[in-house]
Amino acid sequence: MATGKIGVTTENIFPIIKKFLYSDHEIFLRELVSNAIDATQKIRTLSSFGDFKGELGTLNVKVTVDKEAGTLTISDHGIGMDADDINKYINQIAFSGAEEFLAKYKDTANSIIGHFGLGFYSAFMVSKKVVIRSLSYKEGAKGVEWSCDGSPEYDMKEIEKSERGTDVILYIDDDNKEFLEQARIDTLLKKYCRFLPVPVISGKEQEWKDGKYVDTDKDRVINASEPLWTKKPSELTDKDYLEFYHELMPGMEDPMFWIHLNVDYPFTLTGILYFPKIHNNLDIRKDRIQLYSNQVYVTDQVEGVVPEFMTLMQGVIDSPDIPLNVSRSYLQADQQVKKISSYISKKVAEKLDKMFKDDRKAFESKWDDIKVFIEYGMLTDEKFFESAKKFFLLKDVNGNYYTLEEYRKLVEAEQTDKDNTVIYLYATDKTAQYTYIKAAEDKGYSVLLMDGQLDPHIVGLLENKLEKTRFVRVDSDIPERLIVKTDSKDAGLTPLQTDVMSTVFRSCIPSVDKAQFIVSFAALRETDAPATVTQNEFMRRMKEMAELQPGGGFYGQMPDNYELIVNTNQPAVKKIVELATSSLESQVAPIRSEIETLNKEIEDARKAASDKKESAPDLSEKENKVADLRKQEEDIVSKYAKEQPEVGQIIDLALLQAHLLKGESLNEFIKRSVSLL
Repeated sequence: MATGKIGVTTENIFPIIKKFLYSDHEIFLRELVSNAIDATQKIRTLSSFGDFKGELGTLNVKVTVDKEAGTLTISDHGIGMDADDINKYINQIAFSGAEEFLAKYKDTANSIIGHFGLGFYSAFMVSKKVVIRSLSYKEGAKGVEWSCDGSPEYDMKEIEKSERGTDVILYIDDDNKEFLEQARIDTLLKKYCRFLPVPVISGKEQEWKDGKYVDTDKDRVINASEPLWTKKPSELTDKDYLEFYHELMPGMEDPMFWIHLNVDYPFTLTGILYFPKIHNNLDIRKDRIQLYSNQVYVTDQVEGVVPEFMTLMQGVIDSPDIPLNVSRSYLQADQQVKKISSYISKKVAEKLDKMFKDDRKAFESKWDDIKVFIEYGMLTDEKFFESAKKFFLLKDVNGNYYTLEEYRKLVEAEQTDKDNTVIYLYATDKTAQYTYIKAAEDKGYSVLLMDGQLDPHIVGLLENKLEKTRFVRVDSDIPERLIVKTDSKDAGLTPLQTDVMSTVFRSCIPSVDKAQFIVSFAALRETDAPATVTQNEFMRRMKEMAELQPGGGFYGQMPDNYELIVNTNQPAVKKIVELATSSLESQVAPIRSEIETLNKEIEDARKAASDKKESAPDLSEKENKVADLRKQEEDIVSKYAKEQPEVGQIIDLALLQAHLLKGESLNEFIKRSVSLL
């Protein structure tokens, strides 16, 4: 019988603090089972080297719940401990048995999970008392029992123990009785231990008998000790990968493809990453890649361990080089973890590049499903962008695919503007923007289809990365102005006609929710539409990008900006201009003359005061008079416009083409169309 104090010193307490940043008490079970696996793997290694010549026996780890006794026991048939071992590894906190063991067997002991003697103390997070009963593998060893109630004092005595190995018995405290429920323990074991390399037994297999499930005599093995990622890809079939995927992600449809990671230098990394089908919404979940360390579950919060864009993927990553018991912020700052993250990104890019080169048609058939993933990677990872440039595809409205290099060669001759910038025209809705697409194609232009959720961002990225390149949505202007190659033609209206006709058309534009319009004029072909509605490219892009942000931001609150472009060469418009000029000029010209006279007087008065360095005189009376005259002119023109059904018809046709004519306005258009017939 011996008593003593656990050695906790300034020198070795800080590694404990660093490693035990546990966020959940449940982690104790992972630590204790990991220690048991450790001990089991050690005896295997010793036996393989001839340092242990006895019978290995059945090597497994057993977790036993005794609700009546209030205990949870973790048992193994591993290396065991004698009194000296307990003094060394348990009573001296932060002495790592695994590290010492690895130093001796470093070339063959890669499966040793970690830090025996460290994780053990997590048991006291849920226990009022912990007992160790152990028998070492060493010849002539005596059984030993160690017990501690969570204080620095412990008791240790010699006992009779017939089987090699260790039992760790936890007397669960009153605040943690949940860990005496078999179902709770099974859940945790499946979470943390489902792929451990030694069989983990918990309870008995059950069968349906007499209307209920009852225990059988057969032990229930919780884990698969040889998970798929530990095997060589050459040994596996597509069926193996798919079955493993559905085991990880039950209920999901088949993935498109997968990457089997297997590297041993400059770090050790294995795993399988699956590319799921991503449909309409960008579904970013942080819990679809599980992180393991030597088959011990660490976390499914892998930010920092894998590149951000890979949170769209699913699967497992296993690396003993990833710290087991540290905070997420530590993971994100760890240099080794950063190297692993870069490597994974590189391997994913290589896989995609190989798929593209090996079978381009098959790659194109998958493009719509993997496009979001690739775009997300290009937007968030500079190195991935550089790799992805080779296999990133642009798709036109006719379903043809091009690499960035191929597409530039295709369009640069016809779609380079007067500033030597190559214009990439694109649509976001092939059906809604059909008229605009057709008009652009009639001019010999190619139109891309950019209808993905991340396309507003990828457009901006490509404009920034590709030299002298600009993306223009096909409905952002009339075809003649989408790619400006020469100075635009004059619309053929006098300044007075421009003002009057602006008021004529603006006054007849029906109310459109959250939209504002400006009116402009262009001399297009006689056969072109009398008017076309376009949407400002810059403002629309800002709004689309804002919609992806919480709350929408400043641009998300602004109205949509549209331009009504009237074709002054179209016969119906010509007739309207001629009629309006003859009908309104006699009324409007005198008002306009008076406005110009008053404005000249106001300007002269301000200039004279400025030249004399005097305060400007009170000009409010004249300014108010100008405002009244403008209102008078606008009322005359608006009243006239309302009596011209052709004006409303031209506007409504343009709004209809842009899918902006709805509700009451659409009903009025139909009634007017019938009357005009």
